[in-house]
Amino acid sequence: MEKIIALDFGGQYSQLIARRVRESGVYCELMPNFTNIDALRDPQIKGIILTGGPSSVNTEGAPVCDDRIFELGVPVLGICYGAQLMAQRFGADVGSLGVAEYGGVSLAADNTHPLFEGIESETTVWMNHNDSIKNLPDGFARIARTDNCPYAAISNDAKKLYGIQFHPEVRHSVRGTLLLANFVHNICGCANDWSMANLEEEQIKLIRETVGGAGVVSGLSGGVDSAVASVLVHKAIGNQLTCIFVDHGLLREGEAQEVLDVYKNEFGMNLVFVEAKDRFLSRLKGVSDPETKRKIIGEEFIRVFEEEAGKLDATDFLVQGTIYPDVIESGGSANAAVIKSHHNVGGLPENTRFKKIIEPLRSLFKDEVRALGEQMGIPAEQVWRQPFPGPGLAIRILGDITDEKLEIVKKSDLILRQEIKYAGLERDIWQYFTVFTPLRTVGVMGDDRTYDHVVAVRAVTSADAMTVDFAHIPYEVLGKISNRIINEVKGVNRVVYDITSKPPGTIEWE
Repeated sequence: MEKIIALDFGGQYSQLIARRVRESGVYCELMPNFTNIDALRDPQIKGIILTGGPSSVNTEGAPVCDDRIFELGVPVLGICYGAQLMAQRFGADVGSLGVAEYGGVSLAADNTHPLFEGIESETTVWMNHNDSIKNLPDGFARIARTDNCPYAAISNDAKKLYGIQFHPEVRHSVRGTLLLANFVHNICGCANDWSMANLEEEQIKLIRETVGGAGVVSGLSGGVDSAVASVLVHKAIGNQLTCIFVDHGLLREGEAQEVLDVYKNEFGMNLVFVEAKDRFLSRLKGVSDPETKRKIIGEEFIRVFEEEAGKLDATDFLVQGTIYPDVIESGGSANAAVIKSHHNVGGLPENTRFKKIIEPLRSLFKDEVRALGEQMGIPAEQVWRQPFPGPGLAIRILGDITDEKLEIVKKSDLILRQEIKYAGLERDIWQYFTVFTPLRTVGVMGDDRTYDHVVAVRAVTSADAMTVDFAHIPYEVLGKISNRIINEVKGVNRVVYDITSKPPGTIEWE
């Protein structure tokens, strides 16, 4: 299978590059910047992209790649930091021009060049840089500029080397997706032949080769990711897979029964139900720090799996529904910052009985996971259910966890989901949920003064979970949600709406 390799220098948009390339019908895989040159000599690799990154190429210890990459004979596209690194390697000076560029900038491009084919000669691109390429490197020509960046795009057609200072992968670059498609099709010569069907077939083959005749355990949490991962593995190895569904007491209202109905009854999967609410809440008692809560829940999940797996025949493998955004936010790149840890990222804990983790969705974004789920026949209401973190409601309760707080979040979240459904907004809003806050405020109910809890509503729109905006829910719908929560959920007298985008915020509050 033809593929493009994106070498990751730690840029916040690195994963989006892979996503955009796939959207053009070509498989793209993200690999570390220090990937061994031999791994890049694979004849299936038709092009290489050097991503952006937070460093300056002039900083001591800044990430680099093997210079032999530029001699492989396959096209190389450098983006932002990647372009500066390439230019510097070929003799250009890189540094400050006295003016940095951030946000949308007008670009003047040579649209006779294959990289800019079909793109207007004047277009808007997204910039995010302090340093710039100060002069043309040997053998290169300028193919685009801005008012403050004289070499916004450069090319060495003889060596098939290209550099762009802007970020085509973000939506703010008006024709950025087309530019990447031009690179992979016009320049790298890739066919438009990658699809989700290819991925399913390849993963099933890989799972069978990896597992052989061994037993496999999957933690079916009820979320979309774990469900799709489990069904994919089930398709590959059938009854060799045992799914363990752990009701840790931190699930949404009615969720446990829904999961049992679909995956045990409809799909016929081996599913072991474990009632573990008391066990989890006991370990979480008095714990307020969000990272500690995540780690406790992640560790406890593994331990539950081990106990249940011990009752089965040999089980060497553990399935996890890790997806790309999880890897990014957990510091999946050697050069990226850790935003938060995820319970299903980071490998196996010490002294575990499992020998290996199977992560068939690790390279996918959320919408790609949903597309795969629908392709495999998972009911639409399950595929399009609200994304739900592994730690469950534990990270939607700020502070320590009690039965009262759990009840408030469960009931308020159910009301929110009902009203969003009644308003016909289920597919328009990417994710929505309620958050218990540790705040109390004064209120009046009837003739009595109250001093009760504040519940926050979070609803966002997104195409990829990397960037989100708050959902513009109609005021009348917000009013119904607030009124119902206050009237029907004991202990709540105020509802607030979170209008923070990502970045700077994250989707979850913890």
